[in-house]
Amino acid sequence: MSCRVCAIVPSHDHWASVGVVVARLRAAGLPVYVVDDGSGEPARSVLAALHDEAGGVIVTRLDPNQGKGSAVILGFRLALAAGFTHAVQVDADGQHDLDALASLLTLSERHPTALVSGQPIYDASVPPSRKFGRWATHIWVWIETLSFAITDSLCGFRVYPLAAVEKLLARDHLGRRMDFDPEIMVRLFWAGTPVAMLPVKVIYPPGNTSNFDLLADNWRMTKMHTRLVIAMLLHLPSILLHRPKRFEPARVSSVIRDL
Repeated sequence: MSCRVCAIVPSHDHWASVGVVVARLRAAGLPVYVVDDGSGEPARSVLAALHDEAGGVIVTRLDPNQGKGSAVILGFRLALAAGFTHAVQVDADGQHDLDALASLLTLSERHPTALVSGQPIYDASVPPSRKFGRWATHIWVWIETLSFAITDSLCGFRVYPLAAVEKLLARDHLGRRMDFDPEIMVRLFWAGTPVAMLPVKVIYPPGNTSNFDLLADNWRMTKMHTRLVIAMLLHLPSILLHRPKRFEPARVSSVIRDL
């Protein structure tokens, strides 16, 4: 299978670090779709200035703000229209260690039908509430998938097989805001897409601003998990029938050793 890979960078008001993120992705040879999700100034102007079609950077704007999920889905549609087979999703805020990009891409090349996702390794900069608050979603995802294969469903550093994503978008309505990352992972797993998790360092840079709305987004997450549990119970035979094989840690570790 010949893979054509691009990167999708959703951004809302993260202007200080997005230029560095885009430069690193371009240095790795990836065409980049930056989706400005209704940013205000100065982010709007900073993002617009990154547009360089000849240089492999396409900046598209959603106005008004429609949510991270909407931004990534727009990136998917642009990538599919351009003939790409895979898309790397990277957050714009500089949290993800892009030194791990080569490992993610190598694992995706070896297993092109898999969703390859970062599994965060945090340093001391992570707020305790963020680190431990993720466990509620982890537990729900394990229940929804009847599996421990997805060890983190909230990390926005992953490589998607776009053929599987295209089928999913045609069939299901996905969450458009912070509920997007875990929901698409669960629904792809249900559809038979294998999941490979790769340890990735995650930092919280000084001055990092979160777009997570504590009340509204937690309520969205609660509704999403309720829908997924009900759907899992209603479609249990089909979910079990399409259950993908789990990638053993040894298989993932071999990719890192080979680099």
